[in-house]
Amino acid sequence: MLLFLWWIAGYIILASGGTSPPLYALDQQNVARCLDYCHLKNLRFLLCVDADGQLSHNPYKDCNRGFCKAEDFELEYETDEGKEKRINRVEKTRVGQKANLRDLCLNERGIPIRRRCQIRDGNRVWQSLDHVTCRSAPELSSSINLLAVKSPPDMISQLSNLLTQSQEKLAAADVFSISEIFDSLVKKPERNATVVGDLMKICQKVMSTDNETLRLSADANATNTLLSNFEDYLDELSPTILKLNSTIFANSTEFTFHPFFDMGVIVLKTSELSVFFVDPEVRNVSGIVNFSAGNTSRFEMLHLSDNEENIRVMKNLESAVFIPEKLWSKLKKKGASYLVFKVYTRDALFVETEEEIKRRPTSNVLSITIPGLDDNKLPEKLPFFLRNAKANQTQSEGGCGYWNYETWLSDGISTCGGGSSETSSHPVILCHADHLTQFTFLLGVSKMQAGLEASEDDRSLDVITNVGLTLSLLGLLMIFITAAVFKNFRTLASTKILLNLCAALGLQLIFFLILSQSHLLEQLEESESDRCTLVGAVMQYLLLVVFSWMLIIGLLQYQRYVRVIGVNHPRHYILMSAVAAWTLPLIPTLLVVFLEPDSYRPSNSSMDYPILCYPSGYGLSLGVILPIGLITVANAILVAYISWSVYTALFKRDLIFKQLGLFVLLFFLLGITWIFGLCTYFNFGRIFAYLFCLTATLQGFVLFLYFIVFNKENQRAWLGLCCNSCKRSRQETIQMPSDSILRGLSHSSTNSTSI
Repeated sequence: MLLFLWWIAGYIILASGGTSPPLYALDQQNVARCLDYCHLKNLRFLLCVDADGQLSHNPYKDCNRGFCKAEDFELEYETDEGKEKRINRVEKTRVGQKANLRDLCLNERGIPIRRRCQIRDGNRVWQSLDHVTCRSAPELSSSINLLAVKSPPDMISQLSNLLTQSQEKLAAADVFSISEIFDSLVKKPERNATVVGDLMKICQKVMSTDNETLRLSADANATNTLLSNFEDYLDELSPTILKLNSTIFANSTEFTFHPFFDMGVIVLKTSELSVFFVDPEVRNVSGIVNFSAGNTSRFEMLHLSDNEENIRVMKNLESAVFIPEKLWSKLKKKGASYLVFKVYTRDALFVETEEEIKRRPTSNVLSITIPGLDDNKLPEKLPFFLRNAKANQTQSEGGCGYWNYETWLSDGISTCGGGSSETSSHPVILCHADHLTQFTFLLGVSKMQAGLEASEDDRSLDVITNVGLTLSLLGLLMIFITAAVFKNFRTLASTKILLNLCAALGLQLIFFLILSQSHLLEQLEESESDRCTLVGAVMQYLLLVVFSWMLIIGLLQYQRYVRVIGVNHPRHYILMSAVAAWTLPLIPTLLVVFLEPDSYRPSNSSMDYPILCYPSGYGLSLGVILPIGLITVANAILVAYISWSVYTALFKRDLIFKQLGLFVLLFFLLGITWIFGLCTYFNFGRIFAYLFCLTATLQGFVLFLYFIVFNKENQRAWLGLCCNSCKRSRQETIQMPSDSILRGLSHSSTNSTSI
């Protein structure tokens, strides 16, 4: 009740213009401390005694004042020998903030555990860690954390040396500690230009870290903190950098330093990061353009008077930005003096933590800042240019976007000068923005043929694919060996058709396995585009040949099991089938080669996608997806019709397993497994990717099981060959029974199938 009366009294006094009640009217001994009400957050007009012993009407002021003293405490660590207690320490920390532990303590995800200075029961105390069990950290992580805790004056150079000398890969804890060091650097009042080179090297090291590690560190906001502090520190240094002595970075080997003092430009470059400091008042330079040709890159200056269309048609343009003269005049009135452009060739530091990413960058990330402006809002639209790595995508699937330190957004940005349909297919996208931040060109993830970034999920699919392909190749090899060893087996018409299918399938699998080796792919990337077109065309042709044979076999199976009576094959139908299956796929392949040769070129190599010379865009849709889709659907209908016909005609309990075996054979033999691949292409769900990799890659192995391992005649033939004591078995020839599944490939006798 007393507390309520003091509250009302304080409110009345403040409402009447007073600042505090007269001291003689209040008994301070009956007024609680302000810290006692910190749990009420920002509760105004509540009278209390602050840390200085004075009456206050705003308890929240004291809730943000003061520090927790440095403290040594005990923590439990997991080691190889078991659990042990260690003495740890936190340094003096302001209320509401978290302190890094001197001895790095990692949680189960590898993220550093920190200790918060907080207020409990009216006292400033450290957060309790009684129930925490720490995971030990490697030496590099512990060393980087110690720098973050101690924050010595030369911590940036020490950190740079640690990362340069160490051969260890960065962990999520390292990225987090580096972000803490950058945060400490920005909070220091002085700005030291000599650390810029080390900052560049450190950022380059973080950008080269694998995606899973960066994604994990992003959950603790480490990548955003690092990125923001790195850019802010460089922006504040722009006046100093532009007046630096050119010898300050002369001995650097980790990055290049390009001083153009007569142009008012300083350039710092690493392999994946470039920073441009520009003073437009020197020679009217107001922008930069980056070019890319293979593995080489170069840049040029742009001026206030340059024209947008002239810039856009520059050959090999990768990214560009410039401030037009009219816009610069208005910006100078708002306090602008310098320009700072940063170009990231990968989006490694721009990590989204959402589970389902709708769009992602396909171009360089271009960061534009103008030190001296009161806000990032521009008086006019700012033009910038980005290369679209997927120029054949439709306008609705892509657009320019900006980073808001959570995700990529597009509000306030116009793409392609208003969104005309003509510019959507142009390889260089013209964008306009009304504010400053980091920009890139975005495409919908579900429409990007190159796929999602590498993850544990993708690596699992790679393992499944490689194991399946290896088993298939071994199975196909055994089929060919069986045909070579046993004459009566290879003279069957059904075997001739099977061997043609196996030959096409084997060539395709061998070709794919060879190209899947990363070093060979890199060589293809560096070679001429004609070589890449040849490789992609061969892959497309072999795939279509396989499907042509599967369609032919599907029609023969239909005649074998459905029509049965009255089926007469032309005299040389196997030769005719071979000519059709090996030549018709040349038509769509050559059409793509001559009409859409650029579709074979790999996507932007700066992204984390696999480099693969294979059709994309219309070449993929019309030259690959359409024909295999039609054949797969036709074969699926044939399999369903054949299975139903056999079921209705021969439904007996003792034959049900043979009917099931026939269905499984046809499912693999006719490529019905590719239905899962089509579902994956149209983004129907990740489960279809696993089903496709589990089934389609095993086609050759399943053929080997059915036609060699499970076939009794082939079993006896191999046993007769290997068992010298069984003379009778060695002299037996392979004769296919009338009810054999293999005979259904041709439905013809041996005597009538000579080619």
